[in-house]
Amino acid sequence: MPDDNSDPLDANEEPASHAEAPKAEQQDATAGPDLEVGADLEALLAENTDMRDKLLRTMADMENLRQRTEREKADTARYAISNFARDVLTIGDNLKRVIDHVPGEEADQDPALKGLIDGVALTERELLNMLERHGVKRIEPLGQRFDPNTQQAMYEVPTTEVPDGTVVEVMQAGYLIGDRCLRPAMVAVAKGGGKPAPKPEQGTDPAGPADGIPGGA
Repeated sequence: MPDDNSDPLDANEEPASHAEAPKAEQQDATAGPDLEVGADLEALLAENTDMRDKLLRTMADMENLRQRTEREKADTARYAISNFARDVLTIGDNLKRVIDHVPGEEADQDPALKGLIDGVALTERELLNMLERHGVKRIEPLGQRFDPNTQQAMYEVPTTEVPDGTVVEVMQAGYLIGDRCLRPAMVAVAKGGGKPAPKPEQGTDPAGPADGIPGGA
């Protein structure tokens, strides 16, 4: 016979504990997939960030390539005639020699000779205008400070009338094409003069204050 003194609550505790065990197993089973989904999501986000960075770098490289190609294309178009223009300059030099060779007095006394010289001078001007339309410009260095980038010093002239390093004579004109030197000017440079004046700073008056009064007032 069952013991009458047994507590009915003790009998109900054991089924309750057995009922809680499946719930805990079910919670563990649902938590596992959630953790896997979270890990997969983080991996996808990291991969997306990496792919986005690679895409941005590729786009930047493509833009740099496009700009470089455009610059090379522009340079090719600008400097393609360099060799041809350099040869044409020889024609201009010969025309200039013809003009300089004939004294002006003789040309004035002979109408036919004057007409010939005027025609040669007109041809030279038209040739220079044609070259300038294609980006070729003459260098005018006379009286300027010697620039080794665009000029070639043939000899030095001892003088104290101009600052040292000043171009005092041009034997052959120089030319630029775009921002490049097509042919350097052949020049003579002064030697023995004073030092050239420094270039004035921007925003300052190279002449200094008027009448020697500070501020020009």
